[in-house]
Amino acid sequence: MKFNFFLKTFIAVFIIVLVVSCDKDINEIGSGIAGNEHYGMDVAYSNVIAYSQNIGPVQTNNLSVNQLGYYNNPVFGKTKASFVTQLALASENPTFYGDPNETDVTSPNYIKIDSVYLYVPYFSTFVSTDTDSGNSTYTLDSLKGSGKIKLSVYESTKFLETLDPATGFQQQQKYYSNQQPDFDSNHGSIRLNNDDKNIFDHAAIADNSQNDEFTFSEKQIKFYKKIDANTPGYTDVAERKAPGMFLNLDKDFFKTKIFQAPTGKLFNNNVFKNYFRGLYFKVENAASSPNQGTLAMMNFSSGNITIIYQERASLTDATKTRKTLQLNLSGNTVNLLNNENTFPGYVTPNPVTGDKNLFLKGGDGSMAVIDLFDKTDNIGYDSTDGHLINSPNGVSDELDNLRYPAGGKQKWLINEANLTFYIAKSTMANTIEPNRILLYDLKNNRPLLDYYTDFSSGIIPKFNKFIHGGILSDQNGKIVNAKIGEKGTTYKVNITNHIRSLIKYGGVGVTKDSTNVRLGLVVTENIGNAYNYYLNSPFTSGTGSNLFQTKYIPMMSTANPLGTVLYGSNIPAGDPDYNKRLKLEIYYTKPD
Repeated sequence: MKFNFFLKTFIAVFIIVLVVSCDKDINEIGSGIAGNEHYGMDVAYSNVIAYSQNIGPVQTNNLSVNQLGYYNNPVFGKTKASFVTQLALASENPTFYGDPNETDVTSPNYIKIDSVYLYVPYFSTFVSTDTDSGNSTYTLDSLKGSGKIKLSVYESTKFLETLDPATGFQQQQKYYSNQQPDFDSNHGSIRLNNDDKNIFDHAAIADNSQNDEFTFSEKQIKFYKKIDANTPGYTDVAERKAPGMFLNLDKDFFKTKIFQAPTGKLFNNNVFKNYFRGLYFKVENAASSPNQGTLAMMNFSSGNITIIYQERASLTDATKTRKTLQLNLSGNTVNLLNNENTFPGYVTPNPVTGDKNLFLKGGDGSMAVIDLFDKTDNIGYDSTDGHLINSPNGVSDELDNLRYPAGGKQKWLINEANLTFYIAKSTMANTIEPNRILLYDLKNNRPLLDYYTDFSSGIIPKFNKFIHGGILSDQNGKIVNAKIGEKGTTYKVNITNHIRSLIKYGGVGVTKDSTNVRLGLVVTENIGNAYNYYLNSPFTSGTGSNLFQTKYIPMMSTANPLGTVLYGSNIPAGDPDYNKRLKLEIYYTKPD
């Protein structure tokens, strides 16, 4: 991860904002804001070149949210997302008042394990509570698909490093989305979620809902005062939890692993994490749902394992007492992605003329690369008086003409600049669209100036920075919610400050220049997270002097399982979709 640029960026943005705030000359290029209404403004359209780029395996350790499940995207193909996490003792160096090795169940020193269960809450929305039963209803968020999956939970025997041994433990260890074979060959033989009971059916009907036929259920989790289904009063609820992954785990395994652990292995979590190296949640397609399952976004760090056991009250009191021991799903994690990407209609990207369609896919999918302004460079302008020079100057002629309109004698006020991306509706008709995309500086691997200067916020954090935009919208510009089935038509990204900086610093008498950097476009899970993660293999793209290499990708692109197909820049005149081609739209006014 690159953390160092954030301090530099903050300082740079602070200086820019300070300078702009103190600048009262409305005749200076880039000043003067007319809002979003375009009455009385002129509009200029500039060409862009945009094309798709596959990114391959991506770094996926220690993400704030993770994918788990199986989803067959009608456009992009199948994704099976598995997960590995370390565990931590909620209380280090626990004391047991019994003999873990005692086998005589009548002995006062016998420790009995009543149950071991894992609970990880889902992202859900509370709907209502029934005043008679006390039961609450919820709707689940962040689900894709509706089929069952095969879920197997194993002990992971592969230690997850925090620091990379290959660097002398000087750098953070990186794990990648394609490392599932490493964990397939390093896990225990016992399937820990081997219970054959339906946790929501207290008649204890046998089924495979906790493993071979796992379903992400929106039902509330309930704990009962009595665990014998044949005893009156069984339906008395002792505790309720919001919907979540609830798995009964193998009691014998945990008695051996925890209560019969060798001396010192539970002393502290540093020792414990090397002894019990974690859990591996392996996902496969269920036999009953071979072509479609369900994929969920999960925050495993909010989950835990609870061991309920009985032992003597103390060393001097043999009274059997019910106690609990908790393991938190805490520490290093890895998201493992097994993709069968299909990309119908995908062609080899053309960095010279651009592509008709742009394929964006989260995880280890694909992104778009964008060059603003046509690459034609035949002319230039003198920076002192703005007179025309008929020779290349390394700057796009389109950008030169924006910097020096009328030979620099007339300066434009840039009111608004947008890139509007139209969704290829016929291609995306039968699949879920991502709620948001992110446009960023691909050369320096950081967001644009408009990102840093946008402090707008909404009720839902995912829709913060809505002025900068990139949010799924309908034909009228209204934000839509793909989660509830609403379909969008566009994503508009406001890059007004970015364009102002490009034009302003090329003005007459100004020698400082703002570079027209190449841009990247990805789907994102969280607009508030601007960190980068590594690509397993840096990609090289472009041609000639425009050849470039990048080894980073925005972290929250790796966390998003969805994709979209957008219209690109290379759509010939006469094509029915010509007016949906990608172009830069600049609204401006000419000062009197």
